[in-house]
Amino acid sequence: MTETKYGKYILRNPIGKGVFAPSMTLNGEKDFGGQPLSIAWSSYTESFDVYQDSHKHDFDQFLWFLGGDVTDVGNLGAEIELHLGEEQEKHIIDTASIVYIPKGMYHCPLNYKVVHKPFAVIDVFLSPTYAQRKDKSE
Repeated sequence: MTETKYGKYILRNPIGKGVFAPSMTLNGEKDFGGQPLSIAWSSYTESFDVYQDSHKHDFDQFLWFLGGDVTDVGNLGAEIELHLGEEQEKHIIDTASIVYIPKGMYHCPLNYKVVHKPFAVIDVFLSPTYAQRKDKSE
């Protein structure tokens, strides 16, 4: 295919292998010249312990949880357990939700406890690279 003037702005077929099903990722560090944004879309069909260790980031993060049926994304069909803050305040997510995790806020464990039907997670973070910090000294 001949390169066009604006073709560089289209990332085609960024499909990868997720844990249980395909995933789709925009990596800000390598895609589009180091943009300060990264997005990972993954689908899940069974229970899974995602992160056990509490950690924080030097960037803001948004976690989108939505049902896998594109005609009924509000019906999550799963039960997700997420802990927030240094106190590890426990939250159960069982409907479509967006979680905002501000820069520097500890979060996790994150576990997909019950899965009745496939659901999707979109992880959006405002950084070209993903890095977590576990130190509580700062």
